[in-house]
Amino acid sequence: MRKAKALIFEISKAGRCGLDLPKCDVPEEAIASLIPQEFLRKEPAPLPEISQLDLMRHYTQLSQRNFGVDSGFYPLGSCTMKYNPKVNEDVCRYPGFSLVHPLQQPETVQGALELLYDMEQYLAEIAGMDAITMQPVAGAHGELTGLKLIRAYHRHRGETRTKVIVPDSAHGTNPASAAVCGLEIVEIKSNEDGSINLGALREAVGKDTAALMLTNPSTLGLFETNIEEIASIVHEAGGLLYYDGANANAILGIVRPGDMGFDVVHFNLHKTFGTPHGGGGPGAGAVGVKSSLAPFLPTPIITFDGSKYDLDHNRSESIGKVHSFYGNFGVIVRGYAYIRALGPDGLRQASEDAVMNANYCLSQLKEQYHAPFDRFCMHECILNSKKQAQYGIHTLDLAKRLLDYGYHPPTIYFPMIVEEAMMIEPTDTESKETLDAFIAVMIKIAQEAESDATEIKSAPHTTVVGRLDETLAARKPVLRWQA
Repeated sequence: MRKAKALIFEISKAGRCGLDLPKCDVPEEAIASLIPQEFLRKEPAPLPEISQLDLMRHYTQLSQRNFGVDSGFYPLGSCTMKYNPKVNEDVCRYPGFSLVHPLQQPETVQGALELLYDMEQYLAEIAGMDAITMQPVAGAHGELTGLKLIRAYHRHRGETRTKVIVPDSAHGTNPASAAVCGLEIVEIKSNEDGSINLGALREAVGKDTAALMLTNPSTLGLFETNIEEIASIVHEAGGLLYYDGANANAILGIVRPGDMGFDVVHFNLHKTFGTPHGGGGPGAGAVGVKSSLAPFLPTPIITFDGSKYDLDHNRSESIGKVHSFYGNFGVIVRGYAYIRALGPDGLRQASEDAVMNANYCLSQLKEQYHAPFDRFCMHECILNSKKQAQYGIHTLDLAKRLLDYGYHPPTIYFPMIVEEAMMIEPTDTESKETLDAFIAVMIKIAQEAESDATEIKSAPHTTVVGRLDETLAARKPVLRWQA
């Protein structure tokens, strides 16, 4: 049963106050003497008046409506919503990390620089790259940085290459990043089994090819077995390979992008290395490159002469800074702690567990739902509602029904080359008990589709807000309260 929650304005009562300010410890001045008259309100702001207790209850209840990794299973495909170890939160709050100022002189932050330098070495080894920059603060920011490096590389060689090839299964940020970088996007079709169409790739490459953007495993959760031939085709045309690290949680310690033939790679620390997601941040999109692109990395470069760490700003071929200071340092500290805690064997096990969990989900659900790629998958699997279509049920209906059972839905309608897609990524941190409970609910919903389709098509029934007109909500959102 839905229960509407009153807005804070609706529980406001004139004269109530939820705070006590300390007495002013500086001489008081009339506000009109400090702020020009045209910027002063004629009437007090119509803010809610509420007691401190009611205020705390209001926001606590709102926070309890949020869904997060700490409160439940989060099977969002391509997002790798794994558990964020709390020891990482403690480490990043050590005063030596949390209280340093980003403009301090290098000699006063040797520990912070050592951590950044070591993190670069770790990621270079994991990726099979020669150099890393920790500056980018998101995956898409890493993509943009990587493409700028590729563009600088070609220009330095006196070549004008303007086209970036992306498969039709690519993340939406890939073509967007290329467009922001001023490059032209060339889309190539996938084969029926989800792999890159090599014939289409050969036709697409040419003297104007700057790069192919690819993630392996792909957004279909499938490993691209022809990756070495793909790399050869692009390299023979003079282009470079860019690795989108969104799905790197499937390959840690097993295979390296650099060994597959990639020239540039970005990592999502908030996907692969246990740091937080969401809310528009925080994030970290570290970028690695082969030695041929290292001269173009953003400045400053962290250096170590055997006794002292420093920041090298004197890099004539650099693309320049891509972020103020040196990236999201607190997020990097979290990722560093994650890598140090697990070590090489632990990182490999994390990927093996992620792959095992995804294949377990696929094996248990492919009888109730259609599996367009019924083969060994990597860290995520694709299902769709083809079997439920005969009852008039779509993937959106299934996702809404999952809410009634307390589960966050998987990613739906992506990748777009799979009709009515559901992308499930259970990650490495979920137990078999958690997966079994989720699978049981998915099977129950499939049974409901046969027995009572109306119940699913009108879901959700237990949430505070029922089914919305999603188009209207997106295009005409209500962002303010009016009496």
